[in-house]
Amino acid sequence: MSELNISVEHIGLPARDTVSLKDWYVRVLGARLRFDNGQTPPAFFLELGGGLMIEIYAATGSVPDMASNGVAGWRHLALRVDSIETAQAELARRGVAFTESPKPAGGGGRVLFFADAEGNLLHLVERPTGSVFH
Repeated sequence: MSELNISVEHIGLPARDTVSLKDWYVRVLGARLRFDNGQTPPAFFLELGGGLMIEIYAATGSVPDMASNGVAGWRHLALRVDSIETAQAELARRGVAFTESPKPAGGGGRVLFFADAEGNLLHLVERPTGSVFH
């Protein structure tokens, strides 16, 4: 049997307002615009640090509790940082509201949840040296 060479290129993020959400990721997380399809409504590919891309495209509907981490399906985007406190302070300066304190992370370290401009769940994750994820 041959081996598959699989890696993550992008994740899809349907949005109520694609332009506004794209602008939030660029302004707040420093994402880089890689592609604009030029259509109406527009769709975009944004690249985050580390090379992961987010495809933002028009949503056709939504669930009432998007920020619940227990709803079936993809639920959050974890963003690795060296220091939660440093990242939290900078993101707060850029307008992000944090409503919780850091919590222990599965596999070691800490996490801190927040939401993007449309309520999608993200979190900062800080891993200690020697973690299984380092």
